[in-house]
Amino acid sequence: MARYRGAVCKLCRTEGEKLFLKGARCQTVKCAFERKGYPPGQQAKARRMKKLSDYGLQLREKQKIKRYYGLLETQFRGTFNRANQKKGITSENLLQMLESRLDNVVFRLGLAPSRNAARQLVRHRHFMVNDHLVDIPSYQLKPGDVIQVREKNRKMEIIHNTMRKIKEGSQLPWLSLDKANLKGKFLEVPNRADIPVTFNENLVVELYSK
Repeated sequence: MARYRGAVCKLCRTEGEKLFLKGARCQTVKCAFERKGYPPGQQAKARRMKKLSDYGLQLREKQKIKRYYGLLETQFRGTFNRANQKKGITSENLLQMLESRLDNVVFRLGLAPSRNAARQLVRHRHFMVNDHLVDIPSYQLKPGDVIQVREKNRKMEIIHNTMRKIKEGSQLPWLSLDKANLKGKFLEVPNRADIPVTFNENLVVELYSK
């Protein structure tokens, strides 16, 4: 499957917002966004001072959401189309579907240091859902699904290093974690108010509705 292979820190600088694409590193002084909080490229200052049009604002918001969850354009557009076909508010459906992805939930549970790492671990067949091996990062979880590390992979250092950094009471309300058994549960599809992002997903709906 295609994936972005460039420097992820440049993506945060381009969007002018920290997207936490490197997990714990983004919380330290090593974060490139903290050291270089301006867009990359020779024309960075001019672009920063230029006022965006309505289309520009919609495009930038779409790019931020797409990059935050680690999707390419075709994958993101496909998710939007499915969200648009569901009953309810399209913008909320979109975020709920993105949050219900297996790679995102593995990251949210603290079983991987970043979404990119979670995606790689899932593809390498390190996780099971309801006792069945699943190696599709975009797999849509349903309420009640149990995610756990495969028995033979439970000594992986990358997983244990991440788990050590989890603070008590930091879990999101739609997830539960059993740290001792490296197991988590997807309790319910999250409400928009419980999703800890500041994106304006309505702009994405406006962009794709043109």
